[in-house]
Amino acid sequence: MRSFILLSLILAPVFGQSSTLRGVVTDDSGALVPGAVVRLIDSSKKEQNATTDPEGAYAFLNVVVGDYTMQASAAGLAMARPQKIVVKPGVQIVNLQLRVATITEKINVSDSAGSSVTADPSNNASALVLRGDDLDALSDDPTTLEEDLMALAGPAAGPNGGSIYVDGFSGGQIPSKDSIREIRINQNPFSPEYDRLGFGRVEIFTKPGSDKYRGTMFYNFSDAFWNSRNSYGGAEKAPFTLKEYGGNFGGPLSKKASFFGDVRRDATDNSSILNGVSLDPATLLASPFAGFYLVPQRMVRASGRFDDQLSTNNTLTGRYAFSDMDIPGAGIGSFSLASRGYDVKTRTNTLQLSNTTVIGSSAVNEVRFQYFHVSAHDQVFTIGPALQVAGSFSGGGSPVGNGSDAQSSYELQEYVSISHGKHTIRFGARLRGLTDDSVVPQNFNGTFTFNGGSIGSIEQYRRTLFYASQGYTPTQIRNFGGGASQFTINAGNPAVSGGQFDAGLFVGDDWRVKPNLTVSLGARYETQTNIHDSRDFAPRIGVAWAPGSGVNRKSKTVIRGGFGMFYDRFSLASTIATERYNGTQVQQYVATNPDFFPNVPSIASLNGLQSTQIVQRISGSLRAPYIMQSAIGVERQLPANTTIAITYANSHGLHVFRSRNINAPVPGSGLSPYGPGGPIFLIESAGLYNQNQLIVNVNTKVNKNVSLNGSYMENRAMSNTDGLGTFPANQYSLDGEYGPASTDVRHRATLAGSVNSRWNIRVSPLMVLQSGPPFDIISGQDVYGTTLFNSRPGLATDPNQTGVLRTVYGLLDPNPSPGETVLARNYGRSPGLVRVNLRVAKTFGFGQAREGSPTQAPPQGGGGGGQNRGNAGVFSGGAGGILGATPVARRFNFIVSMQVENLLNHNNPGPIIGNITSPLFGQANQPAGARDLGGGGFSESANNRRLELQLRLNF
Repeated sequence: MRSFILLSLILAPVFGQSSTLRGVVTDDSGALVPGAVVRLIDSSKKEQNATTDPEGAYAFLNVVVGDYTMQASAAGLAMARPQKIVVKPGVQIVNLQLRVATITEKINVSDSAGSSVTADPSNNASALVLRGDDLDALSDDPTTLEEDLMALAGPAAGPNGGSIYVDGFSGGQIPSKDSIREIRINQNPFSPEYDRLGFGRVEIFTKPGSDKYRGTMFYNFSDAFWNSRNSYGGAEKAPFTLKEYGGNFGGPLSKKASFFGDVRRDATDNSSILNGVSLDPATLLASPFAGFYLVPQRMVRASGRFDDQLSTNNTLTGRYAFSDMDIPGAGIGSFSLASRGYDVKTRTNTLQLSNTTVIGSSAVNEVRFQYFHVSAHDQVFTIGPALQVAGSFSGGGSPVGNGSDAQSSYELQEYVSISHGKHTIRFGARLRGLTDDSVVPQNFNGTFTFNGGSIGSIEQYRRTLFYASQGYTPTQIRNFGGGASQFTINAGNPAVSGGQFDAGLFVGDDWRVKPNLTVSLGARYETQTNIHDSRDFAPRIGVAWAPGSGVNRKSKTVIRGGFGMFYDRFSLASTIATERYNGTQVQQYVATNPDFFPNVPSIASLNGLQSTQIVQRISGSLRAPYIMQSAIGVERQLPANTTIAITYANSHGLHVFRSRNINAPVPGSGLSPYGPGGPIFLIESAGLYNQNQLIVNVNTKVNKNVSLNGSYMENRAMSNTDGLGTFPANQYSLDGEYGPASTDVRHRATLAGSVNSRWNIRVSPLMVLQSGPPFDIISGQDVYGTTLFNSRPGLATDPNQTGVLRTVYGLLDPNPSPGETVLARNYGRSPGLVRVNLRVAKTFGFGQAREGSPTQAPPQGGGGGGQNRGNAGVFSGGAGGILGATPVARRFNFIVSMQVENLLNHNNPGPIIGNITSPLFGQANQPAGARDLGGGGFSESANNRRLELQLRLNF
C-alpha cells in the first residue's frame, strides 16, 4: 500500500491545473457512494449535475469562479443540508457526506430523476442500476434472483456466460436480497479493473448500517394448490410447498460505527420431475413414464456487516456470510430414476474485509480481502453399477459415489484512485489463491451403457433382457441386436489435492480531454500457475463524446466506443481432473460390447477382457483463451426522463478450450498414433469464437412512481467448441465443427421495472422473450472408435435405406456412408421462450410518521378520507396515506405482495434431446430453467406457473 501512496504523490503534479471541482461522496459510515447525483447551483440558480463513478468520485470541469451551493443524493441517502462553497481558480476538492433516507425525506430530495447521458465512462446508458423499488421488484430467493439478474444482463458477450461480483469480489455466493444496497449491470464494459467481459457483468453491493435502528421480518409461502401442473410430470399435479422466513436488523454501534445483519431459512419441498421411456418389468414392453420425486430441501443463510469510520480519512468494513444447505435427493429427475439419487450437504463461509483511506485531497486507497470456503459431502442412495439407456432412462446405482470436496479461495486487492486536473487515474493489483481437497469416487461401481445404434437404445435394452431370459448366449443376443454398448469403471485412489494462484495488475486513466470528450486508456496484465503462459497482456480503450456540449449547454447525445482484450483462466477443477485421471492416480477402464452384462467383473480381470484405459492430459502448449471485443454505440436523452442506447458489439475469441482424443484410430488404417494403450483425452486451447451483437437499451423514470427498463438484442455467435467438454466428432477433421455456438440465441427482449399506483399498490413486471438456442444432433454411435458417442448422423437421400429416420431435419442416417453429407455441430434449434413474471405489492403504513416526512396534497378524485393529521398511530388514508400517490413514511410498514412466476402459464421446453436413438428425440422432458439438484442449489421445477405470497414488516 505504501508503494501505491508514493506513486500517487509522484504522479500528482504531472497533470496541469484548471478550474475544476472534484471530490468523493461517502455515506455516514465512510463508505464510498457510487452513482450519487451531485448538484452544483450558482447564485443565479443555474444548475449543473454530475454522477459519481464506481469509486464514488465526481468532477465538474471549467467551473466559473464564484459562489455556489452543493447538494448530493443517492437512493435512500442525501445530505442533511446544502453546502455553500466558493469556487476559486485551480483545482478544488470538496468531499460530501450523505446520511440515511430519513434525512433525505426531510429536505425532500427526490430520486425520481431519470438517468441522463454524459461522457462519463461509468455512466453508459446501456447499463442498468437497480436500487430501491426496482431492486424490491426482483425475486426474494437468491437462486431465482441470480436467474433474474442474468436475464436482465442479456446473453453475455463471449463463450463463458455472464459474471457476478459481490462487493468487488468474484466467486462468492449471491447474498440475500435484504442485504443488497444496489446492483449494477453492464456498467463501464471496458474498464481495466475487471478481468471479465463488461457485457453480461453483474455487480452487487451490500448494505451498510444506518444512523437509526431499522429492521425487517418476512415470511414467504407457496403451495401446489395455487400453482399449475408441470406438463412433463404426468397427469397428477406434483406436490410443492415453499416456506421462507427470516429478517434483518441494523443501526449504529457508535457515532462512527454501524452494523447490519440478516438471517433466513428456506424450506422447499420440491418435486423433481421424472420423464422418459422404460420397460414394463412383466411384459418388457417399452412405455413412457412421467412422475415426480419429492425432495425436502433445506437451507439456512446468515450474514453480518459492520462499518467503522476509524478516522476522518479511514473507514474499515467487514462482512461475514454463512450458509448451510441439505438436498436429500440430488441427481433425481429428467431420465434419472430415484435409485440414482444422493444426499448433498453443502456449507459455505465468506469473510470480507476492506479498508478505505483518503490520501490528501485527491487520492483514495482501497485494500480488500476475501476468504471463501465451501465444503460438500455426497451420500448415495444406492451402491451398485449404474445403468444408462441413452435418451430413455438412467437407473441402477448413482455413479457419484460417497465423496467430499473442500475448496478455499483467498483474494487480496489493493486499488488506488487519483483525481488530478483532467485525469482520474486508477491502478492496482489483485492476487487470488485457491486450494481444493477432493475425494471423488466417480464411477467406482461401473456403468453399463446402451446407445442403441440403428434400432434405438430402449429396443437394444429390451432385446438384451428378453433374449437373456430365453437362455440365449451373449453372442446370440448381440446377433439379435441386443447387448450393452459399453462398460466403464474407475479404480484407484480418488483423493486428490491441488492449488492454483493467479495475479492481475491494471492501470487506467479517464482523461477528460474536454468537458464533452473523455478518453479512457488502460491496460491489464494477468498470469496464473498450472499453465505455461505469461503473455496475458490486455489493452483497454474507451471514448465518450457528447457533440455540441459546452459549459452552458448540455448535449442530449453521446457517442461511445471501446476496445479491449479479456482473458479467461484455466480452472483448478480442470487441473485436478487431469491429475486424478492421469492413468496412475485413478484408472479409467472401458470395455466395448461387454458380454458380461449385468455382472461387473473384477478390476484385475478387465485387462483380459479387451478393455482399454482412458488417460486425461493437458497440452504442453495450453494458453489462456482471450476475447478481443469492440463496441460502438449512440446514447440519446429523450423526453420524460428517458434514455436510449444502441450498441453494436463484436467479439473475436482465440485459443478457446476444447478436448480431443489424440490416440483415436486413424481413419483408413485403424492404428492409433500412440499405440494400443487406449484413448488419450487432451485439453487444448485451439478453439475459435466469433460473435456479433446489436443491443438496444431503454431506461425511463417518468417520476418517482414509474420506473421501467427494456432491452432488445440481436445476437449471432459461431464457434468450433462450446468449452472443455467439447470433442470433435472426427478427431482428425474439424469439418462441420464450426457452427452456431451454444450462446447463439438470435433474438432476446426484456422488460422490467416498477409502477406505483395512487393507492400505493406497486406492480413490478419482468418479461423475457427469446428465440431458442441451438442443440447438437448426434447418432449415439462410436463411429470413429474414440469411446465417445458423439458422432453425428448423415443426410440420407434414399428414404428406403436401412436405419434412416424421418425427422423435421430431413432423412437422418445414423451410419453415414463415405461421401454422405454429415450434419454440422449444433444443427438443431430449440423452441423460443416466453417468460412473464409479475409482483404486486400493497404497503400499509402505521405508527408515527418518520422524522421529516413530506406533507402531500390530497389526491384529486380519490376516496382518500381527508388530509393526514400527523402522528395518527393508525392506518393512514387520504393525502400521504394508503390511498395517496406518495404516502408518508411511517414508523412501521406492512407489505403484502404476490409474486407470480410464469404468469401466462406458457410451456417453455427445456433442453432438447438430440440423440436420434432416443424415443424422445427432438423433444424436451423438462421445463426451461429447471435446475439440476446436484448443482448445489435449490430447484423449483414442480410447477409451470407458481404463485408465492410474501408478507413483510419493516420497522
